[in-house]
Amino acid sequence: MIRESGEAEILAIEQVANLMAAAARTAPKTCGIDNIPVLILTEKDVKSLIPKMAEISKRENRPSLERDSRNIENVKVCVVLGAKSNPPGLNCGFCGFKTCNELKEKDGICAFNSMDLGIALGSASEIAGRFHIDNRLMYSIGRASLELGLFDKEVKQAIGIPLSATGKNIFFDRKL
Repeated sequence: MIRESGEAEILAIEQVANLMAAAARTAPKTCGIDNIPVLILTEKDVKSLIPKMAEISKRENRPSLERDSRNIENVKVCVVLGAKSNPPGLNCGFCGFKTCNELKEKDGICAFNSMDLGIALGSASEIAGRFHIDNRLMYSIGRASLELGLFDKEVKQAIGIPLSATGKNIFFDRKL
């Protein structure tokens, strides 16, 4: 069987996306509490993000979201990591509230959950880099994913990692 490089590259991206999900799942988390859901979006799902990102860009006057929406037009696979705000009960005050209960009452975001998201993002993107798959962390994809309801309501933050394997990194020369 002869396989064109374009087909092989998409298969490679899909395999790497699965490995990225595993890396995010096994990344260290505060008190061992897993608050990091992971989604793998295929081309159709990625396309649904584009108009939502453009809408947010116009609504909030954030040109970078419009730029990012154009930047993912040729993306076939995207990994999106979320963070549930589920404080571990440390009452550390790092979130700006005195207690975890006060944070919950105010529907705030636990600083440790945000840090866990960052660690998982680092683990996932490192896998992509290890396999020479171009990627970029984009909060704009996360915002659109949240607004489209791709995650449960308890997920308060999300970051997307679009993936590409082309002759030139499509995420490198981005202009506003």
